[in-house]
Amino acid sequence: MNLSLNKSRQTHKDKILFPVSGITKQNVLEYYYTISDYILPYLKDRPLTMQRFPNGIDKEGFFQKHIPDYFPDWIPTVKVKKQGGSVNHVLCNSKDVLSYLVSQYALTFHVTLSRIDKIEYPDKLIFDLDPPKDDFKLAIKAAKAVRNLLENELELKAFLMTTGSRGLHIAVPLKADESFDTMHEFSRLVSHYICSNSPNEFTTAVRKDKRKGRLFIDYIRNSYGQTSVAPFSIRAIENAPVATLLSWDELDNRALTAQTYTIDNIVDRLEKKTNPWEDFEQNAKSTDSAMHKIKKMT
Repeated sequence: MNLSLNKSRQTHKDKILFPVSGITKQNVLEYYYTISDYILPYLKDRPLTMQRFPNGIDKEGFFQKHIPDYFPDWIPTVKVKKQGGSVNHVLCNSKDVLSYLVSQYALTFHVTLSRIDKIEYPDKLIFDLDPPKDDFKLAIKAAKAVRNLLENELELKAFLMTTGSRGLHIAVPLKADESFDTMHEFSRLVSHYICSNSPNEFTTAVRKDKRKGRLFIDYIRNSYGQTSVAPFSIRAIENAPVATLLSWDELDNRALTAQTYTIDNIVDRLEKKTNPWEDFEQNAKSTDSAMHKIKKMT
């Protein structure tokens, strides 16, 4: 099945999805087609949750996990167990599938922290750093603190990404040999330790009224069935900012924000800069040793 952008199957190309910045469905289709070789490795074999905006980002969108009945039969799926049943997720392993999903107004892609071959064993941890009122400097400070703990104390490799929205994600590659329950507990201990050292700046409080102007370190997504935004996904914000992989030294750029990179400038960046996550999988570890260390520290 060939769904290249030249096929008439792509309809309503001139429809404006970002009303202020004037970004159209065609612009979004062209973006994802152009960067498909970059995004597909981060989508491959991971049950997908689509964030769809058929009427543009100024209208209410929706999250979709279960494949709709009207999607064509050639779209691959995987059935994933959940409490009380299962969900039939889309798998996006090819350009054709990606193009089709975007043609159905999927703007943002969220993926599980595990792959279908070992669905109950995550191959990465995510620490989601969500600053108050777009205080990106506080997100940078938190990122450096989390990295210092992970790499210098716990001997795990940490990788960095802007969310394209407000904050940063720190990802830790895992060997996929430990359960979600174990990884949830490990990420909880790490997050609470960071917050205990800077209680006036960082918190793990889920309720916004309990945060009191502090940055929220979200570790809860390190649970079975939870997702995180995929690298290179567009966010439903004017100018179409993109979740972007970073090297750690880029945090010293004072102009950097969570929305620095958009569909207008990300391709140029990708063509000029090597992938800062190139050795992500090669740095995968189990957390046995790190778990023992963090328990002694807390």
